[in-house]
Amino acid sequence: MTTGYRRLHFLVEGQTEEIVVDSLLEPYLRDQGWTITKSIVTTKRPATGPASRGGVSSWAKLEQEIKVLLRSSDIHTLTILFDYYGFPSDSPGMRNRPASSAYERVEHVEKSLVSAISDTRFVPHLVLHELESWVFAAAEQLGWLFAGTDLADRLRRDVRGAGGPELVNDGFDTSPSKRLARYCKGYSKTNDGPLAIADLGIDGLRSQCPHLDSWLTHLDTRLN
Repeated sequence: MTTGYRRLHFLVEGQTEEIVVDSLLEPYLRDQGWTITKSIVTTKRPATGPASRGGVSSWAKLEQEIKVLLRSSDIHTLTILFDYYGFPSDSPGMRNRPASSAYERVEHVEKSLVSAISDTRFVPHLVLHELESWVFAAAEQLGWLFAGTDLADRLRRDVRGAGGPELVNDGFDTSPSKRLARYCKGYSKTNDGPLAIADLGIDGLRSQCPHLDSWLTHLDTRLN
């Protein structure tokens, strides 16, 4: 590996995550000194035709893709950007999560993933509880996109009630994405959400999302 060259590869869950990496995370991390590459997880590899991408149903499929990527000595650090809500139940750490805070539970799973992969270059991030929680952090910015509605106020009320955007829960009917779909019929997951998050900016997002902030701080330290 060339001295001073630090390649950070993102393995992401889907198109929305890819867009957020492009519009928000990559510019920040590039300024810190990283060279960014990314790919969307492959969920199916047919004998003929293109592979299917986005989402994952089992740990075995995700583990395989992680290990294939780590065969490259050119990757300094590999991270994943996946929702904690709906993460495969057979993944390491999922079945023995502690009966404690959401932060401690997700950290337990992430540490278990690191142990399972057993490569110091692997730094996973599971978004509490979904990427849409970052949209809740950007309630004001999303409100600008839907002027004349009470959307921003509704998101802010939910955030206050939960104790923070990352704590808006993982209930089947009350997860961040389900709330957004219910509150705003015209909401676009791959357009409106990433726009609002980008408008909020990295500093605004970090100030409201401790789990995200901890992950980025860890990535920063790996450059030294």
